[in-house]
Amino acid sequence: MKTYIEERAVEIANYIIEHNATVRQAAKNFGVSKSTVHKDVTERLSQINPSLAAQTRKVIDVNKSERHIRGGMATKEKYAHQHMH
Repeated sequence: MKTYIEERAVEIANYIIEHNATVRQAAKNFGVSKSTVHKDVTERLSQINPSLAAQTRKVIDVNKSERHIRGGMATKEKYAHQHMH
């Protein structure tokens, strides 16, 4: 594996943990796709640094379990603003 990919995987993982970030937020921040972030932190990182991979997995799992709530809140917010105008 290329060194820069390994470094990116570690950087993304640290970013997700520090900022409690979603996969989308991390992807946007690093200028890569959601698929790349996911592959980096699940497959690649588990080979490089298993404990960091496990920590990152916890954050991603929490975000994933809250995803439907966030979506509902975003929709509610969107329509609340539309009715004001």
